[in-house]
Amino acid sequence: MPEKFPAGVFYLMRTEPIPSKRLASSLLLCLCLLAPAARARQSQTPTTPTPAPRQDDSEEVVRVSAELVQTDVMVFDKSGKFVDGLKPEQFELRVDDKPQPIIFFERIQAGTLNEDAQLAAARGGANRNASAASGDGVVQPLDRGRSLIFFVDDLHLSPPSASRARTTIQRFIDDEMKQNDEAAIYSATGQVGFLQQMTGDRTVLRAALSRVKSNAVSLRDADRTPMTEVQARAVEQNDLQVTEYFVTQLLREFPNLGRESALNTVRARARTLMQQINRVVFNTFVALEHAVRNASALPGRKLIFFISDGFMLNVEDAQVRDRLRRITDAAARSGVVVYTMDARGLTSGMPGADERVVFDPAAQLVRIGGSSEVRAMQEPLHTLAAETGGRALLNTNSLDLAVTRALKETSVYYLLAWRPEAVEARGGNAKFRRIEVSVKDRPDLQVSVRRGFYTTPPPPLTRPKDAKDRKGAADAAATTTPPAKSIETELFDAVKATYPRNALPTSLALGYVNAPNLGMVLTASIDIEGESLSFTGGKDGKTAVADVIGAVFDDQGKLVRSSKHELGISPTALEQRNDGRRVIYSVQYRLMPGLFQVRVAARDRTSGRTGSAMQWVEIPDLKEQRLALSSIFLGERTNEAQAEQTAADGSTPGVMLSADRRFARTSWIRFVTYIYNAAASGTPAQMDVALQVQVFRDDQPVITAPLRKVDTTGVTDLARIPYAAEIPLETLPVGRYVLQVTAIDRAAKSSASQRVNFIVE
Repeated sequence: MPEKFPAGVFYLMRTEPIPSKRLASSLLLCLCLLAPAARARQSQTPTTPTPAPRQDDSEEVVRVSAELVQTDVMVFDKSGKFVDGLKPEQFELRVDDKPQPIIFFERIQAGTLNEDAQLAAARGGANRNASAASGDGVVQPLDRGRSLIFFVDDLHLSPPSASRARTTIQRFIDDEMKQNDEAAIYSATGQVGFLQQMTGDRTVLRAALSRVKSNAVSLRDADRTPMTEVQARAVEQNDLQVTEYFVTQLLREFPNLGRESALNTVRARARTLMQQINRVVFNTFVALEHAVRNASALPGRKLIFFISDGFMLNVEDAQVRDRLRRITDAAARSGVVVYTMDARGLTSGMPGADERVVFDPAAQLVRIGGSSEVRAMQEPLHTLAAETGGRALLNTNSLDLAVTRALKETSVYYLLAWRPEAVEARGGNAKFRRIEVSVKDRPDLQVSVRRGFYTTPPPPLTRPKDAKDRKGAADAAATTTPPAKSIETELFDAVKATYPRNALPTSLALGYVNAPNLGMVLTASIDIEGESLSFTGGKDGKTAVADVIGAVFDDQGKLVRSSKHELGISPTALEQRNDGRRVIYSVQYRLMPGLFQVRVAARDRTSGRTGSAMQWVEIPDLKEQRLALSSIFLGERTNEAQAEQTAADGSTPGVMLSADRRFARTSWIRFVTYIYNAAASGTPAQMDVALQVQVFRDDQPVITAPLRKVDTTGVTDLARIPYAAEIPLETLPVGRYVLQVTAIDRAAKSSASQRVNFIVE
């Protein structure tokens, strides 16, 4: 391991021969990260050519145009079982109470390649089988997995309920989350912070979950006779019995107040309380709509679990209806289904020992208390689920089982699409369209469908301003031309984006090692698709220039490291690569132990196309003296390379480290890792560290190598024991896999594992 790291180069170890017929062996190899096609130099502000128009990376599920509008539907029988085998002629679709002919119909299994292709076909896109078929015409699974968001309504969540919510989510992470699933934990207050992101990394999700706690706002005033949310709404709705109770109580306390004054005071008190309630609900809805709309960048259908204790909602209020419609529209455009959950579980509605209870000898408040109050607080949960095509999971203490059932019943659905009216295609003011779907002659079946969408997306939901502010903002927007963005600004925008940009295909691979005299060194390998770059210049002097930035953030979102480079790429150098189409550039960062996210962005200077990628990594603390492994570094050896003659010393050529981790079935994977803090038993030669290699697909092992003792013969630095091997891929079907390496120190009776994802195509 060199003590200095030239830009773009990172040598792991010396190359020695690797037997092709053995799965694992204690051999050394070299994975060189230097891409011959790329040269790095200090970045300077260049003259920026006019960028070519770029197509928006995001694509809404709902398209109101001359193409098709789609909606997904689930149908259940009385026992809650999905009704399979239905035909398009059995469905009746109505938009604003007008029957609509169904142009497209398909039964879809969520989380597959077929789902992505069928959704594109329902929007009038490409043939749905074109991308789903392999070379021999057989449809291959993508193993994409599910996308889930746990939205914790911490503004309406008591401390005991927050604890139950954490337990429920923790059980999903530990027991229900599958190999290719992605999940996120959101909160209404944003307390999860930087960790509020979609990820398949369980470590990140556990760290995000640890930040979830109750932020419930106490909405009861300080008056001697406390007024609840339900009671305040009853007063606002002129409930005479409830109003009379509070007027009587107030007059007992202040007999000289006068009845009219007491009545006005009670009504003002209720109005103030309802305004406070509405503000808190508004904040919850803004955060929820933001989460739903952000999910549009994810493929397929997404499931959001909205976890709350419930709250008061006046659905007759125009502003409330608008907010619900915005969330419904966002769900339709993003392909989101919302399942609501009452975190209180089974409850009788009786007040807790720490709650103030009013004295009600005449039982004037009984009618709206107890179970009636519970139902009133759950009413918004019913409404939110019904409007977005989901279900309300209420009155159960087994929230984790409810999550399991929800995942199962949303795994299959019907996709319907129809052609919108011509007037809608021409745009204009946003109008909310109501959707109804039923199964003909089957009133016993329950149909879950999103209940509407806007013909054009509504503007972002913000806090209302007075008329003067609104007019000033509108005038400014109409007269101000946004300034052109600089290259650096566009790159930083891409780095900060919620989801990666893909106009310029860019991949990222992370790997850390403990380097002598340097400590933990993290290598970020950035892979840019060379075929997407724009080459300019003369016949012999064609080049493409890509600007690349990298940023390392800690788990609080604080920037701890950054880099900026300019890459000059020539077609000749690019063709010298084995595949002739990848540009790989690597940069190193020295880091302390902790959880970090690396974000990178690349921009083609000629076309202006931008791509980005992000990945999490946890750097262990080796000072704790626990057995640990470095990252697993992957490279690919093709069958053509297998035929190469070995060097005079018997070694074979090294292979290029793969940043996108996509390998052909005809090739072999080479991997290397280091073992740290292995215990010595007597002498170094008596070290007893065994290692096992496994390959998983869908959490099931498809390759398991025998447990094998690591040979330390010739290893001079026992603080860093290398292990390298290669795996043939010809027996693995196309799909997503996980390579897991487990080291077992039999002397210290400890173990450590490391995993890395890869794709066989």
